[in-house]
Amino acid sequence: MNFDQKPLGFLSNKRIGLASVVLAAAGLWAMPPMAQAVTVASVDVPAEQSLDGTALVLNGAGLRQRFVFQVYVAALYVPQKTQDVQAILDSQAPQLLRLTLLRDITSKALTDALNDGLKANNTEAQLAEMSNTIRDFEAFMQTGGEGVSGDRVDIRFNQGKVSVSFKDKALGEVSDPRFASALLKVWLGPEPAQASLKQALLGQAPAN
Repeated sequence: MNFDQKPLGFLSNKRIGLASVVLAAAGLWAMPPMAQAVTVASVDVPAEQSLDGTALVLNGAGLRQRFVFQVYVAALYVPQKTQDVQAILDSQAPQLLRLTLLRDITSKALTDALNDGLKANNTEAQLAEMSNTIRDFEAFMQTGGEGVSGDRVDIRFNQGKVSVSFKDKALGEVSDPRFASALLKVWLGPEPAQASLKQALLGQAPAN
């Protein structure tokens, strides 16, 4: 009997076991980061949502401030977490942007703020091409009435369609892939509503 072979076999098994551990660890590192629920300005933001049967995860959340006032908490949900702005803007997959109000605001004031963001992040020519869509969007947005602290605005994006609900009431929907991307630029474009909020929605900064 050759006793020299037993230790070699034992060492070989150890190497295989170690290799398995290393590969498993590498697989864990390669996995996308798991979404976690957060709290922003006393607003609890869930880690997951569902839209049209698609499971969405929290990409990021942050606080919108104007001067010293806290306006709303924004939370962006996507099928898979990403920091790639262009991928989010170009996506045809379901996405959800939820705004939880922290102060009283009218739907007209909210619409005006969104229009300012559209103008800041899109050229006049681009806006002109979407003029009919923007007109329809403005029309149903202004039917929402007044919102108070704690009310939610849900902006849903799916296959180029944009639908909005305010205080859990559906306001309307437009279908225009150009507008879907243009509207997301209000928060994620080169001139976002707030730079720190853009970073938070992309998961590049801690939620405020």
